[in-house]
Amino acid sequence: MNSAEMVARACEAGVAIPAFNVPYLPMTEPVIRAVIDQDSLAFIETARLEWYKFEARSPAAVMEEFSKWADLEHVRLHLDHVPVIDEDGVRVDYLAVIREALDLGYHSVMVDGSRLSLDDNIEATRQAAEMAHEYGVPCEAELGAVLGHESGPLPPYEELYASGLGFTSVDEAKRFVRETGCDWLSVAVGSIHGAISGAAKDKKKVEARLNLERLEQLHQATGIPLVLHGGSGVKQEYLLPALAKANADK
Repeated sequence: MNSAEMVARACEAGVAIPAFNVPYLPMTEPVIRAVIDQDSLAFIETARLEWYKFEARSPAAVMEEFSKWADLEHVRLHLDHVPVIDEDGVRVDYLAVIREALDLGYHSVMVDGSRLSLDDNIEATRQAAEMAHEYGVPCEAELGAVLGHESGPLPPYEELYASGLGFTSVDEAKRFVRETGCDWLSVAVGSIHGAISGAAKDKKKVEARLNLERLEQLHQATGIPLVLHGGSGVKQEYLLPALAKANADK
């Protein structure tokens, strides 16, 4: 079963597949062992910023470490956030990074054009999805703004949530999925990423909420598995109801 089939079956069963980032390579073994010990299923993943700002080193280094411990009945390797424009405003050769991961044998990839205009995000995602599909690999994309990776401090969380700043538009999501051919969609409905900026790295992560009504609308509009980034910071009472609406949890 490839990763796309794996996620599709999880959706049919109404369960979520967790994903664990490994910004420090020695984390890989214990995370994989825990998944196997629980006879569960999960993605191990690495994002571009984890090679530059943490200790993951490179896509090749993560693949090498993953391959030492992996049991494909339980874990798959996912290329997380490859931004078109990164958190520091730098333009990234995203297609080259994604192709490198595909050549290494990653089981799924993600392009992040969320800092682009809608039209530019659609075009960047379409190119990445076409490339991934040439390798028989699913492609995740992001629409809206799951905050937390920015270089400066964020406004108060309740202010962000009440304003819906960055939340994924239902109408835009429908068009986006139709025109890009992406397989999974990361949506913004209230969760935030772990702190990357110096302004927030020493603070406790916000206990986020989810707009479950928006999540349900996005599910109905897109018809593909939805991905929830920043899931580790979401209040428990929101996570369980979300499983009926979002098809993957990160």
